Amino acid sequence: MKKISILSVFVMLVSALSVQLKAQEITKKSGYTLSFESNFKELDPQLKKRLIKTFFEVYPKLAKEYNPSTIKEVKFFVDTAYKGVAATADGKVTFSSMWMIKHPEDIDVVTHEVMHIVQDYGRSVGPGWLTEGIADYARYKFGVDNAGAKWALPALKPDHSYKNSYRITAAFFAWIEKDVKPGTIKAVDASLRDHTYTKEIWTKLTGKDLDALWADYVKNSQV
Repeated sequence: MKKISILSVFVMLVSALSVQLKAQEITKKSGYTLSFESNFKELDPQLKKRLIKTFFEVYPKLAKEYNPSTIKEVKFFVDTAYKGVAATADGKVTFSSMWMIKHPEDIDVVTHEVMHIVQDYGRSVGPGWLTEGIADYARYKFGVDNAGAKWALPALKPDHSYKNSYRITAAFFAWIEKDVKPGTIKAVDASLRDHTYTKEIWTKLTGKDLDALWADYVKNSQV
């Protein structure tokens, strides 16, 4: 009985490993590799295809614009246990299966998250609001279907601040690029990656510090 039991356990482990391997799909294109895994059995195959397609459409563009040395192999994992929207660490993006159910049109969650891979700030000297603001600015600039997700930069409100992060900060950055000095956000991103960022970089690049820039933005916030 003991031998049979051990054999049964071995067969179960092999079977489980086989299922896991089948859940992994590896796609290679234009020098980049995407490994896609999911423990969400109900994941729409068409949605999966769109997520993969979006990666290969936006990641090379983000790499070219911001960091040509970014990693070439990326992992996607749709996880039923993850309760947020998405998270990125060590070249792996984890997506919430629940978010996929509720927001199947939000394809550019991919754009935001893989921008974090491209950013590659390590132990950044910059504030968190800046990192997330740049990622949402990249989504605004390079997103493939923000309109389909009903995602847009917000109109300015009295209680907004450039430190609010995400779309509010991204709208401020879009205004800087349009009305102040193109290339500013790219330069700031580079300084974060090589750990030379200080708040004085804004004055160096634009002639004004962040507070003065924000004051000008408040006066004329059209992007």
